[in-house]
Amino acid sequence: MRKMTTLALVATLAGGLGGPAAAGLDEEADINAGLMAVAAADKIRRECSAISGRLWVARSYTRALADMAKDRGYSQAEIDAYVNDRAEKAKMRERRNAYFKSKGASNLDPESLCTLGRAEIAGQTQIGSFLKAK
Repeated sequence: MRKMTTLALVATLAGGLGGPAAAGLDEEADINAGLMAVAAADKIRRECSAISGRLWVARSYTRALADMAKDRGYSQAEIDAYVNDRAEKAKMRERRNAYFKSKGASNLDPESLCTLGRAEIAGQTQIGSFLKAK
């Protein structure tokens, strides 16, 4: 249950491959903001033993993001390519870590991630919607 492959996979979606379609996906601000929220929640639930993930909520949300991309004209192949690009996975980790830092947390400090996770849950944020306290 601890392993949330869907979250890990979708968390990598926030970047581009350099081709026209991928570059377009990289410019979809709302999709990328959603993906960053999923990435942050995934890291928090992996590092904080007092918080777990809400798998079905996250899965439903990521499907909605994929559907949004398809509605905007991106093919499944383009979305898959976007998901699997190593450089873009690294960019997503940088965005996620910058978010943590802006909130006074560190991706290297589980306790700070627990504190952030509890605040996200209490604040009913998008990130918090993917988490639950144990």
